[in-house]
Amino acid sequence: MKVNEQGLQSDKPERYRIIPRTLIFVTSRNPQTERREVLLIKGAATKRLWAGKYNGIGGHIEWHEDVHAAAQRELVEEAGIGRVELSLRGVINIAVETDPHAPAGVIVFVFTGESRKRTLHGSPEGEPAWIPVDELASHPLVDDLYQLLPLLMDSPDFVYGHYQPQPSGAAMQYHFQQISVKS
Repeated sequence: MKVNEQGLQSDKPERYRIIPRTLIFVTSRNPQTERREVLLIKGAATKRLWAGKYNGIGGHIEWHEDVHAAAQRELVEEAGIGRVELSLRGVINIAVETDPHAPAGVIVFVFTGESRKRTLHGSPEGEPAWIPVDELASHPLVDDLYQLLPLLMDSPDFVYGHYQPQPSGAAMQYHFQQISVKS
């Protein structure tokens, strides 16, 4: 298809428009305790969203990147970890603007991987940390992670998510569906 055949013409404002992002969860075994840990980043105090809360590594996909390259770049930028074998484990659609005349949202490509490298470095986004998987519920996580992380950590299934504003607009509703991926 040509660029002008992609359905983004300004004469069709009702078409859903999205911003693509990545979200990455890397696990590792703690060499001292052998406990399984997941790499999260504690949002910097200066962040507009999720300051002081733990989230996965990730961010926006640049126009010249594929989703996998963006995930690898974000791991290096936010945690100093490179060359992790990543698997696409989920896709989450976040409805942000629900006006039927100009709907917009975010699509998140969720990756998981495993790393033996455990040395981390921070970034302006925040401080990365290895958090024991069995202690996740006791940490201040970004709201959706309390539901999403167990789906990713406890099953090999592919996760489809849809987030939409609650009627009051005060918070989001999270809906997940897992689909078994057969090899």
